[in-house]
Amino acid sequence: MEGTAKDLILALEGLEREKNIKRDDILKTIEDALVSALRKNLGKTAQLSAKIDVQTGAIQAFQTLNVVDVVVNEETEIDVAAAKQYAKNPKVGDVITLTRDVEDFSRIAAQIAKQVLIQKVRGIERENFYKEFKPREGEVVTGSVRRFSDRDLIVDLGKVEAILPYCEQIKRERYTNGSRIKAIITKVLNQNDLANIGDDPQLARYKSAAFKMDKGQRGPYIILSRANGKFMEELFKVEVPEINEGIVEIKAIERDPGFRAKVMVSSIDHKIDPIGTCVGMRGIRIRAVMNELSGERIDLINYSDEISTVLANAIAPARANFVKIVSMAEKKALIIVPDDQLAIAIGKDWQNIKLASRLTGWDLEVKSESQKAQEAQEAAAATQDAISDIPGIGPKTAEILQKAGYASAEQIAAVEPEHLAALQGIGEKTAAKIIESAKKHLAEKQNA
Repeated sequence: MEGTAKDLILALEGLEREKNIKRDDILKTIEDALVSALRKNLGKTAQLSAKIDVQTGAIQAFQTLNVVDVVVNEETEIDVAAAKQYAKNPKVGDVITLTRDVEDFSRIAAQIAKQVLIQKVRGIERENFYKEFKPREGEVVTGSVRRFSDRDLIVDLGKVEAILPYCEQIKRERYTNGSRIKAIITKVLNQNDLANIGDDPQLARYKSAAFKMDKGQRGPYIILSRANGKFMEELFKVEVPEINEGIVEIKAIERDPGFRAKVMVSSIDHKIDPIGTCVGMRGIRIRAVMNELSGERIDLINYSDEISTVLANAIAPARANFVKIVSMAEKKALIIVPDDQLAIAIGKDWQNIKLASRLTGWDLEVKSESQKAQEAQEAAAATQDAISDIPGIGPKTAEILQKAGYASAEQIAAVEPEHLAALQGIGEKTAAKIIESAKKHLAEKQNA
């Protein structure tokens, strides 16, 4: 028996060391497994328990029976006559505990105990991995590509496998088995998390990738990303010490992974240029980040408390002439750029302006100086035409009114004659006639 105890202790220590599973948890699992196996022989409703003595290695199993007059359920009850074999003067209502010999288990029962033990040890191991990796969300890790699951990648992190879903990959990259890969842990999910994902479309894609990875794994599901903006931020922290120290702050990041990114930065020290700091001597810092991201181009944007300045900076590398806030409430703005900067401001497939809009949270529209001038001319001509439709107003008078800011018959009809008379080329009598004519013109339109 001493050898059995010693072997048991060594086995427990080995599991505790290799699987990071506590000895008490292992013992409880083995005891539960023995009860499960014993239940196959004694019935599903039998009241059973098991105990392992670590000192001696002895394994005992117990069955509890209630003493009754007439036995209805043999799995939980014993009559008084039968109870006399195990107790002196038993009576109805007593409880008797019988010791069951574990060695009497059948081969099938022993196999069931082994299977249950394996399953429960795996369950404890999964829970331990979940507890270990859940706090590591947001951490950059390095692993090797183990295999492919459709277009998703299964990455070996040493202790566990992780998933790099297709939606979190840099599309221009190509991976092979055994390739080293760096990524950020975005989510760590267990079976319960997957079941309660809800309507989040991003998490729904993770769920699909998790099920395709291994239907028998049952978690934890460690989701990786190389397309996440947080991944780029962590790479900058490695290359730029000032970011880690809090001197330079990354305000926002927007990416078209593998192609282009915009990073808004600021500095708490006015003596430190945040963009120059991130670029580094001869571009060494930003180049290291770009190389890790397969040459992804990065536009560094200077943050400002003035929204117009931020919007103008956001369309870099294009230069803005000025920014017109169309609607502060709806966050809409128009940016005017030189003619030769329009294509750069828009970017290929509208990439630059889309990233700028996402970075700032504003709905941005870009126009060239020529386009703006042409629109102004067309608007002026349309205004003149609208004013010229008023009887008695010729082209010259219409031009004077248009330049003075009058754009419709309604505006003209609402003013006093002295206001129009103040305009060069329009006298008091002419002003009165123009206003009267505008009122008649409006009345005719309403009655038409």
